[in-house]
Amino acid sequence: MSQRFRAPNTLRDRSALLGATPPPSGRSSPFNQPLNEPTGHRYVDDLEGQNDEALEGLSAKVKLLKDITIGIGNEVRESTIQLSQMNDAFSETSGVLAGTFRRMNNMAERQGCRWLWYIIFLVFVFWFFIIVWWFRR
Repeated sequence: MSQRFRAPNTLRDRSALLGATPPPSGRSSPFNQPLNEPTGHRYVDDLEGQNDEALEGLSAKVKLLKDITIGIGNEVRESTIQLSQMNDAFSETSGVLAGTFRRMNNMAERQGCRWLWYIIFLVFVFWFFIIVWWFRR
């Protein structure tokens, strides 16, 4: 009554169903080796070789990252020194400017309003020279 369907040999052949297998990539794997070769010792040696290559590649990348990190650290140290020197220079400059501004205010209080006319005259002279220079270009 129940009769089992038997597939022809062409359906049982995997390469006929799925097409040709791709060529090996050069890496050793138990799946791309021929079935008649023993896979024990050779497979372990191939894996050890791949692991050694990967380890060398990783160690080179770690060394590169270490060098980059050391370079960044050196740059940060140098920048910190330069920033502290700039901070000191700006502090000195602000002190000098504050003293100059204080002396200028004392002079202005002693001379009354005459300093304002000097400043207006200087601005007019500078403006005149700039206009003359602009038209002579």
